[in-house]
Amino acid sequence: MSHNQSKPLSELHPGDEGLVAQVLAEGRIRQRLLEMGFIRGAHLKVEKLAPLGDPMELVIKGYHLSLRREESDCILVSEVLREA
Repeated sequence: MSHNQSKPLSELHPGDEGLVAQVLAEGRIRQRLLEMGFIRGAHLKVEKLAPLGDPMELVIKGYHLSLRREESDCILVSEVLREA
């Protein structure tokens, strides 16, 4: 698998996978995201999006969680590109 440039998690679509590159949030939100497993190098997969795109359901570290767009904008990921 190869990786491309980092982009906000909110730009990924269902089925996309990525590696956490950086958490840009600050304060309590940053601490909470880190506690949920959004640490550098963590693998995640976007399972589905709500009808209006907010929130998004993810699988990270073996569990499902939902993030609001505001939170997912603060997480930069390197998308994992699937080889054909």
